[in-house]
Amino acid sequence: MSNQQPILQLRGISKSFGFVQAVKNVNWEVYPGEVHALVGDNGAGKSTLIKMICGALLPDSGEILVKGANARIAEPVDAFRLGIAPVYQDLALVEGRDVVMNMFLGDELTHGPFNLFLDHKRMAIETQRVLDEIHSRIPNVREYVRRLSGGQRQAVAVGRALIRGGEVIIMDEPTAALGVEQTREVLNLIETLRSRGKTVIFISHNILQVLQVTNRISVMFHGEMVGTRKTSETNEDEIVGMIVGTKRDVLAAQE
Repeated sequence: MSNQQPILQLRGISKSFGFVQAVKNVNWEVYPGEVHALVGDNGAGKSTLIKMICGALLPDSGEILVKGANARIAEPVDAFRLGIAPVYQDLALVEGRDVVMNMFLGDELTHGPFNLFLDHKRMAIETQRVLDEIHSRIPNVREYVRRLSGGQRQAVAVGRALIRGGEVIIMDEPTAALGVEQTREVLNLIETLRSRGKTVIFISHNILQVLQVTNRISVMFHGEMVGTRKTSETNEDEIVGMIVGTKRDVLAAQE
């Protein structure tokens, strides 16, 4: 992937909270069309790093580039405009609304005089189109979210990100607390996104799942990016060793 231009690049990103340095001089590259895992123990700095990419936090220093251009991401709307779409662990879905309204939540389509009326038909058509593209198993777009399985809810949240123009989909622990069948649905969804040319950042503590669906794996330890590995050239022992600090890539900062 070295001949490609990164779709997302971090240079010297740091963030402190008082005397605690949560992220330390991180350099990181994510390439178009790959599934790239970000792993690390609790407190390693993953969440802080992702929040800076998504506009929820501002870095103290460093720069973020999107498709080679310097990007100022001061708030979440800036990230969305750049095609960066997070799917957080809680999914932020409204249980008492149907799939269509959740997909367009806060960005509803309208029509009529002065655009005063919701365009339910067009939103339903667009919802079905996106769900078909990602091979979702949701039988009815008018189904209430509270009746959906965990895997189906993930599909709704990802579909919402795609409708808003997401090119880099950040999935935060998408299989946490899911059963075997629902986990399989989510992993298939990640594979489908890659086949559609989307870039997925996969944050997970489940190393076996990471090894199953990713192209590359990056590891954070105590706020630093300690290494990136091609999934095909590593194994569980090496990744776990990097997570707990017994193995470290001294060249990580040069990647």
